[in-house]
Amino acid sequence: MKPSLNLRLSQHLALTPQLQQSIRLLQLSTIELTQEIEGLLESNPFLETEETDDGAAAAAPTAEQPAPLQPDLPAQVSTEGHEASSEPTAELQLETQDWTATSGETDHGADADADADSWVSSGQSAGGGDDDEFSAIDRASEHVDLRDHLRGQLAGLALSATDRAAAEAIIDSLDDNGYLPETMPELAQALAPGAADEQLEDLADALTTAMRLIQSFDPAGVAAHDLPECLCLQLQRQPRCPVREMALQICRDGHLDLLARRDWRKLERLLGADEAVLRIAQQRIAQLDPHPGGAFRSDAAQAVTPDVIARKTARGWAAHLNPEVMPKLRVNQIYADALRRARDSGAAMQGQLQEARWFVKNVQQRFETIQRVAQTIVERQQRFFDFGPVAMRPMVLREIADELGLHESTISRVTTQKFMLTPFGTVELKYFFGSGLSTDAGGNTSSTAVRELIRRLVAEEDSAKPLSDSELAERLTQQGVQVARRTVAKYREALRIAPANLRKSG
Repeated sequence: MKPSLNLRLSQHLALTPQLQQSIRLLQLSTIELTQEIEGLLESNPFLETEETDDGAAAAAPTAEQPAPLQPDLPAQVSTEGHEASSEPTAELQLETQDWTATSGETDHGADADADADSWVSSGQSAGGGDDDEFSAIDRASEHVDLRDHLRGQLAGLALSATDRAAAEAIIDSLDDNGYLPETMPELAQALAPGAADEQLEDLADALTTAMRLIQSFDPAGVAAHDLPECLCLQLQRQPRCPVREMALQICRDGHLDLLARRDWRKLERLLGADEAVLRIAQQRIAQLDPHPGGAFRSDAAQAVTPDVIARKTARGWAAHLNPEVMPKLRVNQIYADALRRARDSGAAMQGQLQEARWFVKNVQQRFETIQRVAQTIVERQQRFFDFGPVAMRPMVLREIADELGLHESTISRVTTQKFMLTPFGTVELKYFFGSGLSTDAGGNTSSTAVRELIRRLVAEEDSAKPLSDSELAERLTQQGVQVARRTVAKYREALRIAPANLRKSG
């Protein structure tokens, strides 16, 4: 076979740098996008934020500027928390496990236009000034974690160098919930490996003293080794009374598991108290915080800022971008013109200018794509916004992808860590997607609606005779929803609802 040269025409998809950046920006959350913008503002001199004092010239797009988005922020939107997605209360947490002692295609353009040198997101933030530009990340940057909070209290005390070092070691050993997982001998061994036994004993004593000091700090219950000790530390700060003493005895003597099961007869026999006192003590314990450091975690401290706001109009519900999360970016035209006139401009400067243009366009495309997807979701879930989660219809990513002409992976990126403000709270866009369950009428109902029905049935049940998973399945069948008992158990666990035996109060 002789070698030969042939010409062949073919097409293939290549991920250009701009397209790669577009895909990456699309999957970022609001805070991650803000961090990305801050980093590029520091490294790229051609990228700048739009100044609000530029007057009408900055507000009105020119012929070289793409038309800005025009979201409308409603004057007043209910921010009532969505019950199905809210965190469990302290009572529910204590009644359950805490009682134990312990790609694709995108809609984005692939070519960077030279005339797209400026884009300003419409809509000012609530404050109306430049200081609101990165309000989401500014709020997150003000977060103080548990260790910093404890060190602040430690700084005001007059301690010796040894005692201060021991206290610092205790603080550094705490986990995110505020617990001290190591015993003092174990911690001493970790701090001074190879030390003599006598030295380790002295160090363990110093650490014990420091631990007791930290346990007196705010929040109450910090530096405990397990849940009973954590609850005892909180109870000891309350005024003396018979109820407090009974609650302390329950925690100290290891009767939390009996209290979780509401085994009143056995508790009466062990503690010599009647059921009325035990019930009051149970209520007192349920008000305590089993995770004293939880409020200082970064994920708990960062408030969710909605990317989209659902607003009711004359034609029904519609999705509007939230101006507070939209950055005001543009390419510095003075620098761009100077580089264009320069004869010996370097390749590096040209690359930075092109990078700035791409970034501005991709950020704009990101918000446009989010708005399109959110609007399609709202159009398909109109009944949810009128009647709540119980009216949610089944929907999958493929439906939105087919309607918008996008790939499923693009829809997945858009709906991940992007949030919408609704009359029933702020929810992630993925919340609107769910599989369908058949009904007696021959149609389908969303799994989200079934979860809401389960939550309502449990809320309305007789606490003395709570509904089992089988009984919940029967009630749902009576309402026309065909669901198996194991499916009910799965949904109940997803809602963080305890089993029937733990919900029983009498």
